[in-house]
Amino acid sequence: MRWRYILNTVGVLILFFGGTMVVPLSFDLYAMDRSLMPLIKAMGITLVCGIILIALFRHEKTDTMSQREGMAIVSIGWTVIGLFGALPFYFSDASVIFVDAIFESVSGFTTTGSSILTNIEGLSPGLLVWRSFIQWLGGMGIIVLSIAILPFLGVGGMQLYKAEVPSPVPDKLKPRIRDTAMILWKVYALFTVAETLLLMIGGMSFFDALNHALTTMPTGGFSTKNASVAHFDSVYIDVVITVFMLLAGINFSLHYQLLKGRPLAFWKDSECRFYLAMCLILTLVVTANLYRTVYADPGQALRYAAFQVVSIVTTTGYATADYELWPGMSQIIIFLCMFVGASAGSTGGGMKCLRIMLGLKYCYKELFTMIHPRSVSHIKIGGKTVTEDVVRSVLGFLALYMALFALSTLLLAGTGVDFVTALGAVAATIGNIGPGFGMVGPVDNFAQIPYWGKWLLSWCMLLGRLEIYTLIIVVVPEFWRK
Repeated sequence: MRWRYILNTVGVLILFFGGTMVVPLSFDLYAMDRSLMPLIKAMGITLVCGIILIALFRHEKTDTMSQREGMAIVSIGWTVIGLFGALPFYFSDASVIFVDAIFESVSGFTTTGSSILTNIEGLSPGLLVWRSFIQWLGGMGIIVLSIAILPFLGVGGMQLYKAEVPSPVPDKLKPRIRDTAMILWKVYALFTVAETLLLMIGGMSFFDALNHALTTMPTGGFSTKNASVAHFDSVYIDVVITVFMLLAGINFSLHYQLLKGRPLAFWKDSECRFYLAMCLILTLVVTANLYRTVYADPGQALRYAAFQVVSIVTTTGYATADYELWPGMSQIIIFLCMFVGASAGSTGGGMKCLRIMLGLKYCYKELFTMIHPRSVSHIKIGGKTVTEDVVRSVLGFLALYMALFALSTLLLAGTGVDFVTALGAVAATIGNIGPGFGMVGPVDNFAQIPYWGKWLLSWCMLLGRLEIYTLIIVVVPEFWRK
C-alpha cells in the first residue's frame, strides 16, 4: 500500500471538490445573498487542505494502481469528501450541529436524499444548489468524474472504476477507462439538461427545474420545497419526473447504445426487461389496492402509485403522497421495493435488479438439481453463462447486505427509536432511498433521530453507495497485510 500515492490522490480529489463550490457560490453572488461568506469560508478551507495533502505527499509518477489501493482511495475519498461537503451547511445560518451537517452532506453525496433540515425553503439559493449539486456529483460518482478529467490516474483508473461504478460487472464502453467515464458523464449531462427544459415547460422556474433535474438523474431526491414534488401538484410534472426516474434507473451503457442508434437496446437487455416489468406490475398492483380505498378516481390512483413505486424502486425518494396512510399491502410493497433497487450500472441504490435476478436463478437451479440430481445446469443472464466466482460474489453481497441491515436496525433501535422507525430508517439509508417509515416517513425527516443514530445512518448511507464490499473490506485485517 503506497500511502503517499493514496493520500496525494485524495488531496487532488479534495482540491477538485473545493473548486466545484464555485457553482453554488455563483448563485449566491447573483442573488447577493447573505450566505455568501459561509460558502467562501468552506471553499477556502477545502482548497487549502487539498493543496497541503498534495504538497506533503508527493509521489513518483506511476502507471499502475493495485485493486487494494483503488479501494482505499475510494473509501477514504468518499469519507473525507463527505466531511468537507458538510462545511457549507455547518457555517450557514441553517443552525445545524456538526453531526447534522455531516448527515446532510453524506446523504447528498450518496444520493440518499434523507434530510435533517426542517425549513428547506428558508435556505439560501447557494445552499439549495449545493444540496442538489452534491447529489449530481455523487450520482455517477465523484471518483468516476475525477478519472474522466484527471489523466494523471492513467491505466490505474480501472481499479477506481471497478470500486466506484455501481455494477457487479462494470461495462467498458471504450478501451480506455477515461473515455468510458467521459461517455457516461455526457449521457448523464444530456438527460439533466433535457429534464430541466421539460420541467420549465411545465411551469417550474429555471431555479426549481434545474435543482430537480440535478437530483432526479442521480436518483437523489433532494427538493427545493418542504413538501417535495407534491408542492407543485401537477400531473405533467409528476409524469416528467417519473419518466426520468425510470431512465436514471437503467444501466447508462444502454442509454449510450440507444443514442448510438440501437433502438432495441433496452429490450435486448434481460435486466432492463426485468426492471421495467417489475415497475409496471408493482404500479398496477398498488393502483388496484389504492382504487376506492384511498382514491375514488382510478386516474389519481395510477398517478400516485406510479410516482411512489418508481421513486422507491429507483431509490430517488421524491414524494407526492404519504404512503404511510395507504393500505397495508401497498405499504409492504413500498418497503420491499427499498431493497430491490434499480439496474446495475445506473445511479440507483439498493441491491440492484441484476443481483436479485441472479439470486432467483440460483434458487431455481438448486430446486432443479434436487429434482434432477445428475443434471448439469448453469445460470445464464442474457444468454451468457455466469461464472461461479460472480455467482459467489453476488450471493455473498446479498447475505452481507441483509446481515448489515439486521445489525444496523438492532443498533439503531438501541438508541431509543421505535421498531418501525428503526426498520424504515436503516432500509432507507443503506438502500440510498431517502424517506422511510415511522418517524422518518415521506412527510417527516431525520431531525428527530438521536445523535448516535445519525452517525450510524451516515455509515449505512456510505455502505449502500459504495456497494458494501468497497467500504467494509477496509476493516478486514487481511486487507492491510502484504
